[in-house]
Amino acid sequence: MLSFRIPLAIAALTAGTLTIHASTQAATAAEVKTASDIQIVSLTNEHGMSIKVTNYGAIIMSIVVPDKDGKLADVALGYDDIRSYTNAVDKPYFGAVVGRYGNRIAKGKFTIDGEEYSLPINNPPNSLHGGIIGFDKVIWDIQVEESKNAVKLSYLAKDGEEGYPGNLSCSVTYTLTDENEIKVEYFATTDKATPVNLTQHTYFNLAGEGEGDILDHQLMINANRFTPVDETLIPTGKTPAVQGTPFDFTTAKAIGRDINSDNEQLRFGGGYDHNWVLDKGGQTGELTLAARVVEPKSGRVMEVSTTEPGIQFYCGNFLDGRLIGKSGKEYVYRGGFCLETQHYPDSPNQPNFPSTILKPGDEYETTTIFKFSTTK
Repeated sequence: MLSFRIPLAIAALTAGTLTIHASTQAATAAEVKTASDIQIVSLTNEHGMSIKVTNYGAIIMSIVVPDKDGKLADVALGYDDIRSYTNAVDKPYFGAVVGRYGNRIAKGKFTIDGEEYSLPINNPPNSLHGGIIGFDKVIWDIQVEESKNAVKLSYLAKDGEEGYPGNLSCSVTYTLTDENEIKVEYFATTDKATPVNLTQHTYFNLAGEGEGDILDHQLMINANRFTPVDETLIPTGKTPAVQGTPFDFTTAKAIGRDINSDNEQLRFGGGYDHNWVLDKGGQTGELTLAARVVEPKSGRVMEVSTTEPGIQFYCGNFLDGRLIGKSGKEYVYRGGFCLETQHYPDSPNQPNFPSTILKPGDEYETTTIFKFSTTK
């Protein structure tokens, strides 16, 4: 195990290379203890694919993968420096793990065993992604698992934090494999019944971050149903079929093909910002294919597999060119997309949805894999 109380350390790993260094940049977020508590870890596999992870927000800062001609590019939107994550006025959750509950909870309220809990309203009139200081804005403990080319991040969310009940002990492990996979494993336990829904919020542009919009990307979502929302983006509780609607991605199509259709759901979301009900084929809790994306010019392909029952597809509707990314380029309108594997939004208030309540003695375990390849 390597120490993180050093400015720079390098260790050779069987599966690739790993670099660790401490941030020397000041951070102003209230939860940041000292700048030296923020660490950045780089993992590289035998094919030259690399990722960079920080324990601030468990953020994936970069994902560098080859195109069909072997040219490397960073396909994850974000910043080069920690200060930009902590000080940004506009915080779109670039690359972060969001929780304790990813996505929205209606009016910031839910009830467990007859007791009502209230959460901060940070996405009026609802609570979004864990509240004002969610898991994306705290420092996680970090350790390297050298033999696996992996980084494990751990965090204890205390009882009452952001209004949630129970001391929640959780971890997320990022493993970079020699199959060009980023394996994301989540684990949590609690001492009091509480909702848990952790997810990874990386924005992707497979042409390269900052390389225009993502409307030509070809997307397939392995789902015949989705969860429509009201005007505040809270699910109605229904799960209608996608066939015959702009939400049908059962066969790959360009993200932009139907995005401007005259459709109430698209108006509510400003485009796609919805949860799809994954076709698990009876394999509840098993790792199955959720989505596949191809960027035609670069030939880059990303496949997403998950044990989760749903996936939120968001296509960067709130990006508007104000944010400047690590390449110095503007992140334009719909310049990135997210595929957030998850349980459904507002599940604590939706009895017909799969439960997200974790109880003492039970274990929360989910896995998502982002696999990268190329096609001609």
